[in-house]
Amino acid sequence: MDVGGVRWILAFTGEAALARYAVARGEAARTWRYWGLWGAALLDEAVPTVAASGMPCGVLVNAADGEHGLVLPPVAGVVPEDVAVNGLGSALSASDATEKGE
Repeated sequence: MDVGGVRWILAFTGEAALARYAVARGEAARTWRYWGLWGAALLDEAVPTVAASGMPCGVLVNAADGEHGLVLPPVAGVVPEDVAVNGLGSALSASDATEKGE
């Protein structure tokens, strides 16, 4: 899903969380394909693979769960630094962001 110039990977902590998302979208009757993997693999391998397309990539965990969901933005300290919007591979470095008060 692309929102605000960021490509977001939708991740769920289990089939029940995926089912809540499907219901919230009004798509509970459709078949949902998914892959199971560890969170570290998601952040260390999937995010950089998606970011290679040229868009920053973050992760939305349990997107239908409101305040109980989790947003992992594409910033250093969350995703690998070389694909973070404020990391080594970006035009805006972490020190620039700090100086600008971001």
